[in-house]
Amino acid sequence: MSEDDSLSLAQKAYHTVTPGSRMRPDSEMDSIGWTMLLILIVLLVPFLPFIAIVYVLSKVFGYLNAQRGPNP
Repeated sequence: MSEDDSLSLAQKAYHTVTPGSRMRPDSEMDSIGWTMLLILIVLLVPFLPFIAIVYVLSKVFGYLNAQRGPNP
């Protein structure tokens, strides 16, 4: 019997020469992610009225265009 025969399916699929790492919370990346989210929110909130106006106008013009019918 060779060494590969005694390995489980997971060990065969995850065959590596580096030792495995333990799972741990990654609070550094978590804080960076929250910071990026807050920056995006601060930057996008002033644009929300303009986005809402463009959305409403596109719906109104789409409705009016549908009421007018197809062009010959």
